[in-house]
Amino acid sequence: MKTDDFNFELPESLIAQYPPQQRGQSRLMVLDRTSGGITDSMVLDIASFIEPGTVMVFNDSKVRKARMYGICQQTGARVEFVFLAPVKKAALIEIKEFVLQGAKGPEDSLVAPAQRIPAVSRLWRAVCSKAKRQRTGRSYTFPGDIEGTIVEEIGDEKIVEFSTAIGDNYFDRYGHVPLPPYIKREDTAADEQRYQTVYAKRTGSAASPTAGLHFTPEILSSLLDKEIDIEYITLHVGLGTFLPVRTENIEDHHMHEEWFEITEDVAQKINTAKGSGRKVLAVGTTSLRALESAWYGGELHSGSFSTRIFIYPGFEFHVVDRLFTNFHTPKSTLLMLVSAFAGREEIMKAYSSAIEKRYRFFSYGDATLIL
Repeated sequence: MKTDDFNFELPESLIAQYPPQQRGQSRLMVLDRTSGGITDSMVLDIASFIEPGTVMVFNDSKVRKARMYGICQQTGARVEFVFLAPVKKAALIEIKEFVLQGAKGPEDSLVAPAQRIPAVSRLWRAVCSKAKRQRTGRSYTFPGDIEGTIVEEIGDEKIVEFSTAIGDNYFDRYGHVPLPPYIKREDTAADEQRYQTVYAKRTGSAASPTAGLHFTPEILSSLLDKEIDIEYITLHVGLGTFLPVRTENIEDHHMHEEWFEITEDVAQKINTAKGSGRKVLAVGTTSLRALESAWYGGELHSGSFSTRIFIYPGFEFHVVDRLFTNFHTPKSTLLMLVSAFAGREEIMKAYSSAIEKRYRFFSYGDATLIL
């Protein structure tokens, strides 16, 4: 399957640069996979489209303020880093093998058990600007007069070793909100709230699970009032999720690794729902990837895992029956995922309709509900 099959022309004016004035006041396109019908609505009215008894699964990961600027000590250049996750030195070889091996398709082993890494560490995985120039051995001065040195390169990631252990207290003080590159402005104080879901709990994402940005306490209450079950899992979003696919054939693309966790209680509730014929609705592609990754042996498993799952047309879904998500970028793995879920032709038709009706696209944009 060709990457160009998932391309479309999007007017720049439709790329949302700011969130709506009030959270939850976004437009909602409802796509019926069976009939192909499209309904235009509002996120505020989402409960009216969901059957009672449905299990809605949200990702409670919290975005880390992990975009930092360092001054290269060898060249004096200002370099942007986004720090993805802390790492133990003993785990570097395992991580290197895992990242470089990648996943080529649904037939690969998609899940591996993962241990939690301490949130404070001297070693951090990162991506950076002008990446080809930032080589092993180069050192940088970061805010707070902390030095970091690239000690290893793994694919397009860098392993940075700091002069002292750092964690979220450091990032909260000196870091920036890691807004995606298609938002052509600097982050503001408002983004610290609006690029975070209202239910965010567990820090670790390098990008927001943006489908959740639409929900307010009032919308969540309206779902509960309709006897819709709300459950939470955690998947820490990596930047690789949002990168365009650069290979000619999508099967040659390798996914980045992401950590996720599903509790035993949530796994049991979802397994019970599946067994009784109730629907599971994933809020966001991150929730969907976690759920489908943890399904094996005929049931959803609990635990902490790393996944590199790549979902594209031909993938067989076992857990998720409904999907709430934003509009995604051309040639992205996320567009391929929703195409696998709803059908490529149906998705491209829906996106064409959204452009014609001037829906807002991407992280701060409008939403789709695929039934």
